[in-house]
Amino acid sequence: MQRSLGPIEVGQAVITPGFDLPAKYVIHTAGPIWQGGKQHEFELLANCYRHALQLAVQHQLRSIAFPAISTGVYGFPIELAAEIVCQVVLEFAKSETSVVQISFVNFDAKTEAIYEAVFAEEILG
Repeated sequence: MQRSLGPIEVGQAVITPGFDLPAKYVIHTAGPIWQGGKQHEFELLANCYRHALQLAVQHQLRSIAFPAISTGVYGFPIELAAEIVCQVVLEFAKSETSVVQISFVNFDAKTEAIYEAVFAEEILG
């Protein structure tokens, strides 16, 4: 008998086996719906990434891939989301961890360009 995973609280994450996917595990997170930035959306989105990364470390994963969480139908502005994930990932990179590769899988070229520009600005100044 399989236990239900849901509901997952916004900002939290859980891990499951990858089953038939080409990944050993899948980390699920519940991103915030954009409400103009007045409902703690920034903190909740950062927590999505932090909790997913914590699970990756707990399970000694070497790599993790993220979509642009909450930027689709949930309406989170892509530029703000990219800034948040960049800050979380750069802070995470300072820690000792099993994770050696963090990838971003973006839905379209616009999102990819925004992520690249934000990361370049943060890393290169």
